[in-house]
Amino acid sequence: MATRKTKALALIALFIHAQAASLLAQTADSAPPAAPPSAPPLSNEELDQIVAPIALYPDSLLSQIFMASTYPLEIVQADRFAKANPKLTGDALTTQLESQPWDPSVKSLVNFPTVLAMMSEHLDSTIKLGDAFLADQKSVMDAVQRLRAKAQAAGNLQTTPQQTVIIEQVPQTTVQVIRIEPATPQVIYVPTYNPVVVYGPWPYPTYPPYYYRPPGYVATSAVIGFGVGFACGAAWGYAWGNCNWNNNNVNVNINRNTNINTNINRSKYQNNVNNNGNWQHNPAHRQGVAYRDNTTAQRFNSASSNQAIQSREAYRGRSDTGQQNVNRGAADQSRGQNAASPSNRANAAQTGIQNRPASGQTANPGQNRPNTTPTGSAAQNRPANSTGNSASQNRATNTGFSGVDGAGNDTRSASQRGSTSRSSTPNSAGASRASPPSSGGAGRGGGGGGGGRR
Repeated sequence: MATRKTKALALIALFIHAQAASLLAQTADSAPPAAPPSAPPLSNEELDQIVAPIALYPDSLLSQIFMASTYPLEIVQADRFAKANPKLTGDALTTQLESQPWDPSVKSLVNFPTVLAMMSEHLDSTIKLGDAFLADQKSVMDAVQRLRAKAQAAGNLQTTPQQTVIIEQVPQTTVQVIRIEPATPQVIYVPTYNPVVVYGPWPYPTYPPYYYRPPGYVATSAVIGFGVGFACGAAWGYAWGNCNWNNNNVNVNINRNTNINTNINRSKYQNNVNNNGNWQHNPAHRQGVAYRDNTTAQRFNSASSNQAIQSREAYRGRSDTGQQNVNRGAADQSRGQNAASPSNRANAAQTGIQNRPASGQTANPGQNRPNTTPTGSAAQNRPANSTGNSASQNRATNTGFSGVDGAGNDTRSASQRGSTSRSSTPNSAGASRASPPSSGGAGRGGGGGGGGRR
């Protein structure tokens, strides 16, 4: 019995180990790959590639693009809105935009549907621009100035009826910056140009910029073309940013453009500016879009970061729960081995059952033989009801062993009944073999047959 229990416990332990290993392996396979804690900064070549299509836009529009690019999902939503409502203007447009949950920088671009379409169609570049701007505004704005200087050196950037090009010296430095302002503040023209032409020969063939031509654009001999100007309408009332080239960041004045749209509830947008008047990214408008790395996500305490933490906790909890379930299952199996079932109760109490004297007889060692099969069934555990103690009756009772170990019947009988039982048998072994068993013995033989099923 002890050996069987030891083997059972060993098997349970192996089962627990195998199940736990399998569950942990499944968890590792199904868990999403962890994002790098931080990502290396983009090279100048990559930055130039990203900003090349927009570097020659007017500063006021460029600042809105910088901010809006950090909310790529809202860019797509705004682009669909603009396409679905091309004739919506004035107060009706303001009412619709106020009901939208988008960042004001995104809403301001509704005034420029071709810009929204460009950013939505080239969403991968928009995301890269936004990630680069979040990581280091100065590097992005330096790239813009680098490309503007190249376009000017190539003779392709100059004042026109549509825009004014201004060269300024940064105070207390030898650095020059190039500003681009609309010639008429109420109308903004979006330039169209081929980046690999306007800046001179493109020096980075590994990082070619895309060339966006808006629908209906007709190419001319000019390197930079201008289509119809966009009037600063209701949506432009959300344009509160502007490029601060001296400090290489975007300033936000929430009271800017109040004369364009007085129906905006500006108080609910205060989170977009910090105490210094600089633009501040609002992670709520990210809408779950992943950041470039965990460092950026944690920096903005974003929903993306929280989701990543919850995901890791979920997988950890899943592993722990699975382990607990495995252990609980193993414990149930182990408890099942020793639970107080009818079978185990019979095993636990078999000493008393087996030692009960046969009906109608006085107790003697021969009759009180133990049950050799502890399965706990009623037929197996009840003692033989023999009316006599002859050798023939005892042999009939043990006929169940003949199918298993017939050659050892005498030895098994001796071990079970004991020498005292043999000495008390009145008939000789020969007489017992010669005479057929009595009817009572036959009944006991039937019991032996039941023992054979053991």
